[in-house]
Amino acid sequence: MKKFKCKICGYVIEAENLPNDFACPMCEVSRELFEEIEEKKEEKKLEKRIELIEDKNDKCIRVSKNNPSITKVVENCINCGLCKKVCKEKVGVNYEDDEVKVPVCINCGQCVANCPKDALRPKQTYRYVRELISKNENIMVVSTAPAVRVSLAEEFGYEIGTFAEGKMITALRKLGFDYVLDVTFGADLTIMEEAQEFVNRIKNGGRLPQFTSCCPAWVKYAEIYYPELLPYISTCKSPISMQGSIIKTYFCEKMDINPKKIVNVVVVPCTAKKYEINRKEFESASDYWEVSGIRDNDYVITTTELVKMIQEAGIDFSNLEDGKYDSILGKGSGAGVIFGNTGGVMEAALRTAYHILTGEVPPKKLLDFKAVRGLDGVKEATVMINKMKIKVAVVQGLTNIASIVEKMNHNELDYRFIEVMNCVGGCIGGGGQPIHKGINKDEIRLKRIAGLYHDDKNLSIRCSFENKDIKRVYQDFLKYPGSRLSEKLLHTRYTTKKHIFYK
Repeated sequence: MKKFKCKICGYVIEAENLPNDFACPMCEVSRELFEEIEEKKEEKKLEKRIELIEDKNDKCIRVSKNNPSITKVVENCINCGLCKKVCKEKVGVNYEDDEVKVPVCINCGQCVANCPKDALRPKQTYRYVRELISKNENIMVVSTAPAVRVSLAEEFGYEIGTFAEGKMITALRKLGFDYVLDVTFGADLTIMEEAQEFVNRIKNGGRLPQFTSCCPAWVKYAEIYYPELLPYISTCKSPISMQGSIIKTYFCEKMDINPKKIVNVVVVPCTAKKYEINRKEFESASDYWEVSGIRDNDYVITTTELVKMIQEAGIDFSNLEDGKYDSILGKGSGAGVIFGNTGGVMEAALRTAYHILTGEVPPKKLLDFKAVRGLDGVKEATVMINKMKIKVAVVQGLTNIASIVEKMNHNELDYRFIEVMNCVGGCIGGGGQPIHKGINKDEIRLKRIAGLYHDDKNLSIRCSFENKDIKRVYQDFLKYPGSRLSEKLLHTRYTTKKHIFYK
């Protein structure tokens, strides 16, 4: 019997041959992305030893070898049970009957962020990226998420929350990337589509409240535990997925690049993004070009992986000059920057929704909408737009969703827009961020949050609809938010995963 391994997520299957229509059961890529492997005797012995160690660690979560986001160094595990406690009580994963079954991981990485012995880690893919750079056969494009720029410098001796966008850009160029782009552009694109969708739902009697869809851990959680909420979740893809789609369509056309030559890499604070990029919903570029095998994003590396790339390349981070993003899909607005904070998506969306409904620039109270900021599990606020009362909520920590659903079931919910993020603090608290032992976690979160709000406040463009690059993409390519092409490239639909509750 042969063994075949998925090049994307590492899933291994035994078979004589893979059928032509075979798809990876973990990340759903086609058989072309599987390679035959030979297993050495030493690896078999190690695998057996790891299985035995795992069996003893009954207080801690069990991590599948095929998990695309998280890996476990079982020798480091002290069986303290903290990871499972966080997973059950903070994240909200159901461990009912876990003596027999293992719940589906939602890939959020909060077990990683809370492990005291570094036994749980983000799954490393940066070495594959480095190898591709060294081969010099592809056009390497990298995009950076907002929260990375306020955490990366911490690993090089800087104060927690230091804003290090310029040095980060220069480091990425030194690592060999051909184009360095900013995911805040994708965040602005998300806001243009999401705010328009929200306004359409209000005007046309659509499903309300509208839930945000930026957090892949939240989306997967809803698919498994609350599939009845799926019609209420925004059809907008996340910022990295929108950006990946635009890079491999509009960007390729503008730059006269074959999309098959591009390797799209995203640097994020989030381990769940490693799962997200392999979903079958995110192959818009293949549909656009009518060619199979073009994924919108090819690799996700976390903040901590980028740190390793910089360190292993011998780059002196502290002495780097400040660089700038490439202009075609360059830096986004302040609204895109604050996506990395809890409440940031809501605040950004309300700025643009106000403009759509009134035709005016939002007032200062919406440009600094402090009612949705902070670390409370559920934050509520009410805004008046054109004499329309809009009540909104911001939820962080998926255990808080249960009370929202209960109110919905009893017709007691009067929210019209709800932002949901899995990680406390938002993306700045993701499972791929640097970990500081001995420092209060809320103190770390608040410093990173402050770094992003400070940048937003000092930018001349603070609303997505004012971003000139966004305007150009719509004028040249998409036409308008919610257009047929926008629907094709930037929107998707999710379906229940209740049938895979345990795996």
